[in-house]
Amino acid sequence: MIRQLFVRGLLAGIIAGLAAGVFAYFAGEPHIDSAIALEEAAAHTHTEAPLVSRSGQVGGLFLATALYGLALGGLFGLAFALVRGRVGPRSGSVLSITLAAAGFAAVVLVPFVKYPANPPAVGDPETIGSRTSLYLVAVAIGVLAMAAAAVAHRIFEVNGEPVRWLATGLGFLVPVTAAWVFLPVVSEVPEGFPADLLWDFRVSSLGTQVVLWGVLGVSYAYLGHRSEQVTGAPQGVPA
Repeated sequence: MIRQLFVRGLLAGIIAGLAAGVFAYFAGEPHIDSAIALEEAAAHTHTEAPLVSRSGQVGGLFLATALYGLALGGLFGLAFALVRGRVGPRSGSVLSITLAAAGFAAVVLVPFVKYPANPPAVGDPETIGSRTSLYLVAVAIGVLAMAAAAVAHRIFEVNGEPVRWLATGLGFLVPVTAAWVFLPVVSEVPEGFPADLLWDFRVSSLGTQVVLWGVLGVSYAYLGHRSEQVTGAPQGVPA
């Protein structure tokens, strides 16, 4: 059963990755081109040709999103196998979408609010290591906060819905708020960089993640529903 859920996650992940790649191509690539043009204009000198051409980078976009979706889908399938029948809705389809929403909030939204994505020409190359470390710390805090919320939701299920949901919210918001307060601020946007370009790039970057996680949850739910129709076994609870 775990193998079936894992394979289902791989398939749903590829679908989600390709969908995210299409969105990123149409919504994000124009802003990247604009940022690269500003970067080259600010250099005032001829820059060396990149190791991979822009056309090659665009082609690699779909490969990268497909591989990322594949890996994410596999982890999603394992997470679904872990929580089904224990935490969350009993319906497998609703659980899939709920799990995708929780994953998006923990892995994407929490770190994005503190450390949003930046286009080319924004950020000091010498601080890439420290910025990456801070981002990963924010991701870890988001995951732990979501896990704490799930545990609180289960522990307080006998105390009534208002208390249960209050405990769930506090279990998530307390560590996230503490992280936002105590993690250092990173602001490396150069003076004069167009605010609209920065905003549009960040919106498209977040939108790509919305498409990825949204399609992942819906695709996994659909594949599970199809499997349930074939086998007659509910996907939401352990056999």
